[in-house]
Amino acid sequence: MGGCGSKKADQKDTLLESIEAHEKGINCMALSEDGSVLATGSEDKSLRLWCTKTSQCECIGTLRGHEDYITCILIEDCYVLTGSADKTLRKWDVSTLECVLVCRGHTSVIYRMICTGDFIFTSSYDRTARCWDFDNGECLRVFRGHKRGVYPLIFIPADDDEMDDDMDPDGSKDILITGSADCTARSWNFETGQCLKVFKGKDRDGNNVGHTGAITCMATDALGRILFTGSTDTTVRSWNLLRGEQLKVFSGHTGSVICMQIVNKIMYTGSSDHTARAWVTEFGDCTRVFKGHKHTVSVVKVKDGLVYTACGDACARVFDAKSGTLKREFKGHNNTVTSLQVVGGKLFTGSYDGFLKVWDSTGIKDDTTFGKEEKKEDKKDKDNKQQKVDSNQNGIDNKIMID
Repeated sequence: MGGCGSKKADQKDTLLESIEAHEKGINCMALSEDGSVLATGSEDKSLRLWCTKTSQCECIGTLRGHEDYITCILIEDCYVLTGSADKTLRKWDVSTLECVLVCRGHTSVIYRMICTGDFIFTSSYDRTARCWDFDNGECLRVFRGHKRGVYPLIFIPADDDEMDDDMDPDGSKDILITGSADCTARSWNFETGQCLKVFKGKDRDGNNVGHTGAITCMATDALGRILFTGSTDTTVRSWNLLRGEQLKVFSGHTGSVICMQIVNKIMYTGSSDHTARAWVTEFGDCTRVFKGHKHTVSVVKVKDGLVYTACGDACARVFDAKSGTLKREFKGHNNTVTSLQVVGGKLFTGSYDGFLKVWDSTGIKDDTTFGKEEKKEDKKDKDNKQQKVDSNQNGIDNKIMID
């Protein structure tokens, strides 16, 4: 296959470009904070950087060095971070396209990664999560306790104004949360590496609570007080983060819950049951079912009152978040759409077919007023502390069995 060749294509005036981006499938995608640079990670062991601001999507660099496929990718300032099945984390300088750090320590595939600016956290099938120094790559901490592979990650910084001794009896400051194939989530004291809570057990009446399948995705409320966990057992569960108590069970999906995003008081989930759903986090009610998919919904992304989904049926779709109406289908890939980003009136999709496609995403929200309401709320959310969550939500790697 070729390198970065591009050709114009016309499909209902929405497909702007179809780019033969990689020699093998695209697994993950990341966008810089200002939206000007897009990064794609691939089965071909390489990552590529793309300029999103030019009239045509221009490849500005190909970075090679990993010895196996890339599983996750982030852009942090002028660096790109990548995790790989070769068990390493790498840090790349965007300006020179050189690898400046290789972090070794994991003994199996690195699954996910988050970055706080000072620290990088990784999860792995080796049953651990690790913390690395962003500047020198030193492994600062290993979080051990899970009995199977570790999947999603969340980092919640301490808020001295809100925390008190009663709510924080362990004296923990910054908290790391991990989800695992062992059916549990755990919270950890960042300073000591000690496990604080295991989110599985019995309720006050002695009844068994907790997931019965792998935890595939997680999110928290804006204050970092309530944890939401999605699982292959088809449910989402909410937990009191500090006490470890289960609060609610969100039932409705009939297949594994693969991805989630919380916007204000609404939780959006994607599932292998071929649907995405919207839930009221406070009450657990399902308010919308986003239908039309013909395979697993592996990505859900909410922006400007629209719900974008990527699916195993080789399509991306966009729905009105408020009404649930299907607004547009983006057809053109010939394999699973694994990742998507929306920026500057364009939708970028990556697929296992190795192609990066660029679509016109303007005009979709013209028929809805929900976007204006959400923008106003989003501005309010910026005042809340900045949690770091997994941004590569393309589901559990289908190469690994999680039963």
